[in-house]
Amino acid sequence: MVVNQGSGHWVITITLLAAVMLSILPMPLWAQWGRPAIVAMVLIYWVIALPEHIGIGVAWTVGLLQDIVVGTPLGQNALALSVVAYLALILYQRLRMFTPVQQAVVVFVLIGLNQLLCHWIQTLTGTVSPNLLFLLPALISALLWPVLSVFLRLLRRNYYVN
Repeated sequence: MVVNQGSGHWVITITLLAAVMLSILPMPLWAQWGRPAIVAMVLIYWVIALPEHIGIGVAWTVGLLQDIVVGTPLGQNALALSVVAYLALILYQRLRMFTPVQQAVVVFVLIGLNQLLCHWIQTLTGTVSPNLLFLLPALISALLWPVLSVFLRLLRRNYYVN
């Protein structure tokens, strides 16, 4: 029996589009501050897993799509995700060797930086409140990282994404 081992790039596209759609999923008011940065998490995973295919250009494109879908100033998420992808590209060899808990700490820092850049741009446009709750998604994302990375690794292996 021969198994078709295609490149599986459609899996990457679907997971990134699903992450963008999840970023606009309605949440109760009390939970909105803790919304995990699912787009950044999925992007970080694919950059670590396939750095030769997923990089800053993909991050910029996904960020622009997220800007359009969410309604943030055009370029806000594109810039933040590009910086996160660049740092993940620099660190991908180390991140592959880390335990899931160590990876979660790095994800906390990367998503914290993502949130900080988005907060800074929102401050420039005058659309943000002056508190530190904007960093809560970084903590939630770091706590969810082990589960998401295992799920995406299973997808990658089952659909022969290479």
